[in-house]
Amino acid sequence: MNPPLLQVHQLSVAYDGIAAVNGVSFDVATGEIVTLIGANGAGKTSILRAISGLIPFAGKISFTGCDLSKIPPHTITGMGIAHVPEGRGVFGNLTVEENLRLATWQRRDRTNIAADMDRVFSTFPRLKERRRQMAGTLSGGEQQMLAVGRALMSRGRIMLLDEPSMGLSPLLVQEIFHVLAALNREGTTLLLVEQNASMALRLAHRAYVLETGRIILQGPAPELLGNPRVQQAYLGG
Repeated sequence: MNPPLLQVHQLSVAYDGIAAVNGVSFDVATGEIVTLIGANGAGKTSILRAISGLIPFAGKISFTGCDLSKIPPHTITGMGIAHVPEGRGVFGNLTVEENLRLATWQRRDRTNIAADMDRVFSTFPRLKERRRQMAGTLSGGEQQMLAVGRALMSRGRIMLLDEPSMGLSPLLVQEIFHVLAALNREGTTLLLVEQNASMALRLAHRAYVLETGRIILQGPAPELLGNPRVQQAYLGG
């Protein structure tokens, strides 16, 4: 049996001596969608930031069997971990196309970049219409599309998504999740942090529920969707 693509073992993160993540362990297999759900302050964003090398942590994180603990963020990105941060993080003073091209700076396969740009524009036709528009003038939904498109341009093997539905209309949320499902069918592995637990559990294969920095429940996503404890705490049941 092949080892998981991503392995997180006994991960702990603290800010000013206060634990945000406390001994969390999970894995993500190639081709899976795994979601982390929980209330604000549960430690979900800190986990993604630790995987991307953006904050110090204790424990072990491995990607394709390689220990990430002493690897800088730009190298982690180059290894194939694409991060779509909370708040989108687009460069507002650059055009849509410039934002997308910026994600390719570490790539050496220049001949494939044009094909990937076409793929992004076919996935998000609105971005094609606005390719020369400044990213800062896009709507929130369009900026989220751009953030996902930028991750696609980096050709990551796994995409970390932090609250992709935040601030979007219900229609746009459905559109973004539809795109994520299509990307997964095409072979992209997804690790999703999402407060919209219902949508996340319907999309994912497996799920982990976090409370105050610890995993309290885990299992197949459909199983957790029907769990009374999860329904009461996160699904309005």
